Amino acid sequence: MKSIIKFAVSNPVTICMLVLAILLLGKISYDQLAVDLLPDLNNPRLFIELKAGERPPEEIEKQFIKNMESMAIRQSDVTQVSSVIRAGSARITVEYTWKKDMDEAFLDLQKAMNPFAQHKDITELKITQHDPNQSPVVLIGLSHRSITDMAELRKVAESYIRNELIRLEGVADVTLSGDEVSTLVIRTDPYKLDAFKLTINDLSSKIEANNQSISGGRVSELGLQYLVKSSSLFTTESDFENLIVGYRPVTVETDGTAVSGTSGASVSSSTDKAPIFLREVATVSFENARPENIVRINGERSIGLSVYKEMRFNTVKVVDGVIRQLAVIEQALPGYRFQVITNQGTFIKNAIGEVKSSAVLGIILAVVILFVFLRRLGTTLIVSLAIPISIIATFNLMFFNHLTLNIMTLGGLALGAGMLVDNAIVVIESIFRNQEKGMTIREAAITGTSEVAGAVIASTLTTIVVFLPIVYLHGASGELFKDQAWTVTFSLVSSLFVAILVIPMLYDRITGRPNPFPRLGRDRKETDCDSAGSSASPCQTRGQGIRITGYSPLLRILLRRRWVVIGCALMLLLLAVALVPFIGMEFMPRAESKAFSAVIKLPEGTPLERTVSAVENLEELMHVISRDSLCTIYSHVGSGSGSENDIFEGENTAVMKVILSPACPVPPEEVMAQFVRTTENTEGLEVILKQEENSLSSLLGSEGAPIVVEVKGEELDEISAISGEVMERITGIPGIYNIRSSVEDGAPEVTISVDRTVAGIHNVSVSTVIEQLKQQLGGLESGKMEYRGEMRDILIKVPDITLHDLGGIVIRSGEKEFRLQEIATITHSQAPKEIFRRGQNRISKVTANLDAGYSLDRVADNIRLAMKDIDLPANYSITVTGEEEKRQESMDSLMFALALSVILVYMVLASQFESLLHPFTILLTIPLAVVGAILLFFLTGTTINMMGVIGIVMLVGIAVNNSIILVDRINQLKQSGMELTDAIVESGQQRIRPILMTTLTTILALLPMTFGFGEGASLRSPMAIAVIGGLVTSTVMSLMVIPCVYYVFEKNEKGKMNFLLHRKIAICMLFIALTGLGLCVVQAIAGRAVA
Repeated sequence: MKSIIKFAVSNPVTICMLVLAILLLGKISYDQLAVDLLPDLNNPRLFIELKAGERPPEEIEKQFIKNMESMAIRQSDVTQVSSVIRAGSARITVEYTWKKDMDEAFLDLQKAMNPFAQHKDITELKITQHDPNQSPVVLIGLSHRSITDMAELRKVAESYIRNELIRLEGVADVTLSGDEVSTLVIRTDPYKLDAFKLTINDLSSKIEANNQSISGGRVSELGLQYLVKSSSLFTTESDFENLIVGYRPVTVETDGTAVSGTSGASVSSSTDKAPIFLREVATVSFENARPENIVRINGERSIGLSVYKEMRFNTVKVVDGVIRQLAVIEQALPGYRFQVITNQGTFIKNAIGEVKSSAVLGIILAVVILFVFLRRLGTTLIVSLAIPISIIATFNLMFFNHLTLNIMTLGGLALGAGMLVDNAIVVIESIFRNQEKGMTIREAAITGTSEVAGAVIASTLTTIVVFLPIVYLHGASGELFKDQAWTVTFSLVSSLFVAILVIPMLYDRITGRPNPFPRLGRDRKETDCDSAGSSASPCQTRGQGIRITGYSPLLRILLRRRWVVIGCALMLLLLAVALVPFIGMEFMPRAESKAFSAVIKLPEGTPLERTVSAVENLEELMHVISRDSLCTIYSHVGSGSGSENDIFEGENTAVMKVILSPACPVPPEEVMAQFVRTTENTEGLEVILKQEENSLSSLLGSEGAPIVVEVKGEELDEISAISGEVMERITGIPGIYNIRSSVEDGAPEVTISVDRTVAGIHNVSVSTVIEQLKQQLGGLESGKMEYRGEMRDILIKVPDITLHDLGGIVIRSGEKEFRLQEIATITHSQAPKEIFRRGQNRISKVTANLDAGYSLDRVADNIRLAMKDIDLPANYSITVTGEEEKRQESMDSLMFALALSVILVYMVLASQFESLLHPFTILLTIPLAVVGAILLFFLTGTTINMMGVIGIVMLVGIAVNNSIILVDRINQLKQSGMELTDAIVESGQQRIRPILMTTLTTILALLPMTFGFGEGASLRSPMAIAVIGGLVTSTVMSLMVIPCVYYVFEKNEKGKMNFLLHRKIAICMLFIALTGLGLCVVQAIAGRAVA
C-alpha cells in the first residue's frame, strides 16, 4: 500500500489526468442519466379483465372465475390471486415474486387464458400489466373564453391539439375526457308511428336505403372511361325531413277532391296513396350525444387531456416538451386556455431539487466543520474536493449500471455526502499530525496515509457490506432501496480512491512549502500535544487545528472504573428496549403533499346527471373546509378516469383531484379528515381519500386505506352479516374514521320473464320481444352522415319510458300487436352484490382511515382485541391485512439484511485485525448505536417505518467506523512496545479529533434531510433520524465504552473474575448479552410492525 501511495505522490500529473478523465466522463454520464421520480420498479402484477354480457356475479364466478383462478395459481412464481366480480364484468389480479420476469409471466398467463378467450359467452378478455406509465405524466384542462359546447372544443382538441402533442418525442398517447360528440337525432312520436302503422325499424331501413354512395360501374366515350356513382348521401336536416318513409291511403272523389282515410259518403270515388314524410312522424336535429364522462375544473365544464409517456423515457424531458408545446398552441389558438392540473415533471424536479438543496447545505456544513477543526483553508479545500470528485465519479458507475436519477438514488448521494469526507478527514488528519512531528511534507503525506490506509479500507468495506445485502433483498423494500444501496456503495468506493491517491498528492503539491513547525523535530515536548502527558491548554502554534486536551485524563478515569462504564451502557440499552412500545409504527411514511384525490361513489344505477349534481355540492363543501384556499379542483365524473379500477367505473362514480394553495391555513390531513367526517353519514355516498405524493402506494400494491379487515368465508349472506358485526365493533375505536364495507347492494333492475307458452300461441319468439324492447328503450342507430367535415352518427330515438309505462310497450308480430304485460311478467329486484375473492375464497373488506395522531400498530391491536370474541362459523376467518401484510414481507427481508450485515462486518473486521476476538469489541458499537436511533425517534415523536428500519440497517456499517480507527491505532502503538493503558490513552487522544470531525460532518450533512420539507421529504427523514441518533450514541460509546471493553479483553482481571475459567468467556458472554439486547430492540420493532 505504501508503494502505491508513494507512486501517487510522486506522479501528480498522472493522478490529475486520471481525475480529470473521471470528471469529464462523469459530466457526460450525468447528462445522459434518465430522470424519474422513483426507481424502475418491476411491480409483479398482472390483471385479467373480462366482460360477459349482463351475467350476474355468481354466474360469472361459477362459470369462469374459479377455473381461471385455478389456472393462474398454477403459473410459476405466483404468490397470490385475487378477484373482483360484478354484474357483467370481473378482474383477476395475479401477483408474482418480485424477481419474476414479467414478460415471460405475461406470455405464460396469456397462453393459459386462451381457452377462456375463445368462449362464446365472454365478449372481451384482456391481460394487462401494472405499469406506472398508465398514469398520465401531465393532466391538462382545456377551455375557451366563449365556447361552451364540448363538441366544438372536442373538434379542436382531437384534430389539432392532440396531434401536436402526440408527435413530441417520448409521448406515447394523448386521451380526451369530458368531450361530447354531435349526433343527428331523430326523435319519433310513437302515437303518430302507431297511426301510420310504422315502426322505428321501418324508418331505419328507409334511411339506410337512401343514404348511400355506391359505384355504378363505368361508361366509355371517345377513349375515356367514366366512373359512374350515385350521390345520394344526406347532408342536412332537411334531407331527412323530406324523406318518404311510407304511404297512407287516400280517397279521391269524382270531383277531384282528395279525402284522407278510408271512410267517406261520396257515391263515386277511387283509392290512392299519399307519401308520409319523416317530418310528419319525427323531429330531426343535431344534438350532442350523452357523454360517457364529464370533466369540471374549478366548477366549469372543460375537456381533460391526459398525456402518457413511452416506457423508460425521461419523464422530465417529456413534460418540459409538452409544456413548451402548449405555450406554442396557446399562441396559435387565441381564446383557448390550458390549465395544467397534475404534472409529474414538476413534482420530480421539486423532489430532486429538494434533495440537491439538502445535499448542498449538508456539504457546506461539513466543510465549515472541517475548517473549524483544521484552521487551515488550504487543507480544508483539499478535503472538500473529495465530495465533488466522489459524487461525479459516482455518476459514471450509475450510468454503466443503468441507474436513474430519482429521489432514492439522490437520497443515497445526500446520505453519503457526509461520509464521503470521512476517509479524507482521517487521511489528512494523520498527515497533519505527522507533519507536526517534524516530518517533511512528502514524508508526512506518505507515512500518514500509510498509517491509516488499513483502517480506512476496513471502515469503507464495513459500510459497503452493509449496503450490499439491501441489493439482494426480496419484496418491495429490496426493489425500492436497491438503487440507493448501489449509489452509496459507488460513492464510498470513489471516496476511498480519492482518500488514498488524490488527497496525499494534493497535500504534497498545495502545501509544498517549508515546514511550518521547524522546532518540532528538535523539541517535540514544547508543542506536541498528542502525547499522553500533554498540557491542559491547547497548543498555540500558528496554523494548528483545534486540540482536545481534556480527553486523556477523562479516559484514564474511565479505564479505572471500566465496569461502571460498561454497566451504564447496559442500562442505556435496557432503557431503549423499554421505550420501544411507546414509539408508533407504520409501514411507509405519511405523505405531506398539498394534493389529494377523492374517489366518490353513489349507489349503483345513479345517472350521470345526478352524480354531477352531487359532485358540485362536494366541490362547494371542499371550498368551505379549505377556507377558499383551493388552488385547483378537478372533477372527473363517469367512466374513463384512467385508474386501475376503470373497468368498474360508471355513471355513479367520480374522481376529484384537489390541489390546496400553499397558503392554505388548514393542513391537508385536517382538510381530508373534515371532508370525510362531513360526508360519511350521507346515505348512499361513499368517499375514499388518498394523498397523491407519488405513485409509491400503487407500486407497492396499496389497498387504498391503511386499515383493512378481511372476512373470509363461503356464503355471501354470512360474510355480509360478519362484516356488519365487524363494522359495529370497530366503530368506537379511537383513531379511525370513514369505516366502509365492500359488501354493498348492486344496481336496481327490472326482470322481464317472457311466457313462452303465451308467446308461442301468438307466434312471437323471445328474440323478437327482446329486440323490439331494446329498440323502444334505447333507440336504433341508422348509419352515419358527413356534416361539417366530420362523420356523425344517425340515431333514431323514442321518448323515455317510465317504469310504470313499461308494461304498455307494444310488441308487433306481423299484423298482430300485443302489450308487453300480456306476454311477459315484469318484476323489480336488486342486482346481485359484487363478489371479492382472495386465495380462491370469497372475502369482504372492511376499510377505515387513520387519524394523523394515531399509530397504525396500536390501532391494529385495538381492532384485533375488539374482534377477538366474534363467534365465527366453521371455515370463516377475520384477519387484519392491508399495510400490515406488506410490512410483514418487508420486515422479514430487513431482518435478514440486518443479520447478514453484522456477519459480513465481522468478517471484514476479523480480516483487518487478524483476530477472531477484537471484532467483538468493535461490534459492541452496533447495539449502542441502535439505542441512539430509538432515543431520537422517541424524542422527536417520529414513528418507525420501513425507511427508519433501513436507516438502522445502515447504522451497522456506519457506526463501527469510529471504533475501527481507534482500535487500529491502539494495536499499532501496542506493537511499537507501549504499555496497554498508555496505548489506549494515546490512541484516544490522537483519534478523538478525526472521530469527532467525521461524526459531525456526517450528522450535519444529514441534518437538512431530517428537517426537510417538500416533495419526498417524508421518505428521507426517518432514515436521517435513525443515522443521526445512532451516530451520536455510537460516537460517545466509541470514545468511552470501547476503550474500557478493549482493556478488559486485553488485561487479566483475575481478582474480579476468579469465578470463571477464563477471562474471555465472560467478555464473550457480555458481548452476546449486549448484542442480544440490541437485536431484541430491532426485533421488537419488527415484531410490533408485523403483529
